[in-house]
Amino acid sequence: MGLTYSESGVDIEKEAEGIKKLVSTLGFQRKGFGAPLELKGHFTGLLDFGDFALSLCTDGVGSKLMIAEQMKKWDTVGIDCIAMNVNDMICAGAEPLAFVDYIATEKIEPNVLAEIGKGLAKGAEESNMTIIGGETASLPDIVNGLDLAGTCLGYVKKDRIVTGERVQPGDALVGLASSGIHSNGYSLVRRIIEESGIRYTDPFPGATQSFGDVLLEPTMIYVKPVLECLKKFDVHGLGHITGGGLLNIPRMKTGVGYSITDPLPVPKVFQVLQDMGGVEDKEMYRTFNMGMGFIMVVPEDQAGGVVRLLDTVDYKSQVVGAVEQGSGVSHKKRDLYFDTE
Repeated sequence: MGLTYSESGVDIEKEAEGIKKLVSTLGFQRKGFGAPLELKGHFTGLLDFGDFALSLCTDGVGSKLMIAEQMKKWDTVGIDCIAMNVNDMICAGAEPLAFVDYIATEKIEPNVLAEIGKGLAKGAEESNMTIIGGETASLPDIVNGLDLAGTCLGYVKKDRIVTGERVQPGDALVGLASSGIHSNGYSLVRRIIEESGIRYTDPFPGATQSFGDVLLEPTMIYVKPVLECLKKFDVHGLGHITGGGLLNIPRMKTGVGYSITDPLPVPKVFQVLQDMGGVEDKEMYRTFNMGMGFIMVVPEDQAGGVVRLLDTVDYKSQVVGAVEQGSGVSHKKRDLYFDTE
């Protein structure tokens, strides 16, 4: 059956079960000013802040950092850390304002931290937000290597929150192209590379870059184009395609079907990894973004305008499908169906 994400150490179903059990223990909620706003299953949390809602989310880079360690190349992983947070935040229509980072390491290496800082600075600039603080912890008895994560704060007017509830059959799905693997699925990526006997410094097929360079391509940041679309179009839903691949789409809203009929081109890196690991199509599309890093749901008659606007700011996009009656996610070109109810 080929390699799977679960065999590489990441079980998506067990992770979902663990999160469900963790959340079930978190019963207390603040009341009044600062109380949480209901946003079931969404990509970020919201707090009542008068006429506004504050958005708060946290994420990290994951085992992509292990490839950075192998390549001794740390200057882009800060972009990944920023991107994984702000791309989640904008799914509620919120604009990022500030960020704090957290670096846990086996031992402090000042030159490595300086390189990580370059990426953090670039990601913050692309997201138009300030890094206002952070924490570095030396944990030799806990951490083997280095871990990088962060937390993002943003805001949105209450009447501009994108909840996904207005997603309905007949709406168009606009996919935004990814820059590659982004920052998910790297446990499977590394397993494929290791079992193939490939070194990260080996040349990538048909490219002047090495495998490591291709795999370290930083995550695309979608803040500016998405916020611009929110100003000009009636956006019904927004989704960040991260770990879980197409399974992220119904997080916008369940009870409807999402049909992918005209997918974005799949970057070569995915095909190379799939062939090397003998990974089945369904496993690829439930693990990786497969070329679509973000998705927008808009009325059908506005989809063309969205694509044209994104083109003017150099973000490749296209109408990839539609919302329909039913449930789950179907990929017509690959004959795949994911039941997410």
